[in-house]
Amino acid sequence: MKMVAPWTRFYSNSCCLCCHVRTGTILLGVWYLILNAVVLLILLSALADPDHYHFSSSELGGDFEFMDDANMCIAIAISVLMILICAMATYGAYKQRAAWIIPFFCYQIFDFALNTLVAVTILVYPNSIQEYIRQLPPDFPYKDDIMSVNPTCLVLIILLFIGIILAFKGYLISCVWNCYRYINGRNSSDVLVYVTSNDTTVLLPPYDDATVNSATKEPPPPYVSA
Repeated sequence: MKMVAPWTRFYSNSCCLCCHVRTGTILLGVWYLILNAVVLLILLSALADPDHYHFSSSELGGDFEFMDDANMCIAIAISVLMILICAMATYGAYKQRAAWIIPFFCYQIFDFALNTLVAVTILVYPNSIQEYIRQLPPDFPYKDDIMSVNPTCLVLIILLFIGIILAFKGYLISCVWNCYRYINGRNSSDVLVYVTSNDTTVLLPPYDDATVNSATKEPPPPYVSA
């Protein structure tokens, strides 16, 4: 006989490079943690030495300031929050605590929704790309080359690029979700066990429930995988 857990039937425990979903989630959390730490260091450096990161309005092609103190503080707060969320996801995947992965999963869903809205906006308002390129600074690299491209081809190229990004982000979301289900299934105390033989399948209750319900009787023998 072979014992088969139900949660192993509906999703995969492996992700890219043949890694386990736990390993993939840990690597993903560490990668996001490093990126946000680098962004935080850059923002703190810009806040400590604003003259070094100052851009004049002529360099930006507009009459606005690149980053004021209020926007800088908001960006720093977001970076700190992202570092906390990524650290929670990494710790939750390593220690097999499913609840710690939920904030990172919600961030992935939010990021995927924003990218989808960008793709829909480009699809509905294709002329917005040309208007955005015209607002770029005159010395922006390859601005004239981009403006010379056919507008329809430019929209298709950008939509293809966003589609690839969305597919990759969707795969990462599925990896984190499978890791959450895997950990949640392993930590659950109410897991049903299927005992399968050649000609029949029997659904057994959890061992603790069986011993409680039959307290007046002799407890059943422990479940052993053959």
